[in-house]
Amino acid sequence: MEIILHVGAHRTATTSFQHYLREHGATISATGTGLWGPLRTRNGLFSGLFPGPVATVKRPSLDRVRGRIALQLEKSRARGVKKLLITDENMIGTSRHCVRTGLLFPSVGERMARYNAAFGGGINQIVLTIRSPESWWESAAAYSVQRGACVPTQAKLDKLATMARTWRDVIIDLACAVPHAEIKVTTYEEFAGRPKAFLAQATGIDAPKDSQTRWLNRSPDLPALRAILAERGDDPDLLPDGTGRWHPFTGAQSAMMRETYADDLFWLTAGADGLATLTEDTPRTRAGKSQPAGDMKEGQHHDSQHRKLAQSG
Repeated sequence: MEIILHVGAHRTATTSFQHYLREHGATISATGTGLWGPLRTRNGLFSGLFPGPVATVKRPSLDRVRGRIALQLEKSRARGVKKLLITDENMIGTSRHCVRTGLLFPSVGERMARYNAAFGGGINQIVLTIRSPESWWESAAAYSVQRGACVPTQAKLDKLATMARTWRDVIIDLACAVPHAEIKVTTYEEFAGRPKAFLAQATGIDAPKDSQTRWLNRSPDLPALRAILAERGDDPDLLPDGTGRWHPFTGAQSAMMRETYADDLFWLTAGADGLATLTEDTPRTRAGKSQPAGDMKEGQHHDSQHRKLAQSG
């Protein structure tokens, strides 16, 4: 059985993709593809894999995690599953942790090494979606403020705009942590809002058509963020007036971050030193910077309502 981990990243349309899988779970299961989503992975399957604030992960704890996973994998094999897609963007870390530390998934290597050990080195493929950093950090910062974090200071924004750590470093850390797995990299700009195409690229199956347009768990816009700040007693004037998305970076900073992203994409296109493959949907012209089409009224509340991914496999 082939084991495929879809590790996000956060803020790259993962919730919309998981909702698509939930809607079409029966059809996908008929192809011999099993699905484990957040409802399953966050319900005790990986408990004990990571330390708490003080404790360290002990060998017996890791052995129990490995045993639970092995048992579930064997059940999937017994049901005839040929490919198992495990999708959970928390595996490499959270966007809130990135904003708090001012670094792009700084713990991805350590985290994925533990997942690799928990799966007994049996991970065959990892799928990672990346996004232009100025857009990714805008979304991550807005989401963090929505979830209770402070509005980033100008010093923090300057640090984010000029940091040396890029998606290339994240990919290198992934490759070091799970050296035997094939790493496929997709871009948010091309695959956001196209779950059928994404599933086909990730698994190679004939993915079911999708008639719905989704844009779930999107970051709140400026009026929503100002209202959130006011409701919790913070100064809404920490954010600018206006409508639409919050753009905390200057034009020069955004241009510099896009240039860094272009360098990462060039590295991937050139072969990524043999560490990863940039997966592109060749029949389609690559998308621009526009957001995926969708119901603009659908937002954060869908994150909890639609996490119930079909748990086939």
